[in-house]
Amino acid sequence: MSKRLQHELTYDAPPAEVAAMLRDPAFRVKVCERQRVISHDVTVAAEGDAADVQVERVQAVTGVPSVATKVVGDEITIVHRENWRDLTSGDYTVGIPGKPGQISGTVSLREDGARTIETVDLTVTVSIPLVGGKLEGVVVDLLKAALRTEHEVGVTYLAG
Repeated sequence: MSKRLQHELTYDAPPAEVAAMLRDPAFRVKVCERQRVISHDVTVAAEGDAADVQVERVQAVTGVPSVATKVVGDEITIVHRENWRDLTSGDYTVGIPGKPGQISGTVSLREDGARTIETVDLTVTVSIPLVGGKLEGVVVDLLKAALRTEHEVGVTYLAG
């Protein structure tokens, strides 16, 4: 069983500016700081319009059901990777090393008038009998919160 997350983030900027922001290590660091992570490491490798963006962060596990903390503990390492094939489309994965689950899908940018809409489309699977479905719901909620934070930082970044 798995859960799907489709989330759109709208920016008042053309796709090229949004793509540049998403490839900027300074932007990724600001997102980590806003998320109040314990530690982070940002790596961006770009070649032409393609780019590989990886953010590894360690964060405290708070505000989740006890079943989740029993599985992951008090801290969790999250490896988020966006592998952009070009300026507007790529693969999106989130991994939690050593934990039973998988988060993968796509990310895309599309122009909408003077704005850009970033669409993240993910499938979340937690392979734990009996509680996997509940944990998938928790993970989807956490991903939505992380994307909202990224969007807030992005709006400020693009404004200025």
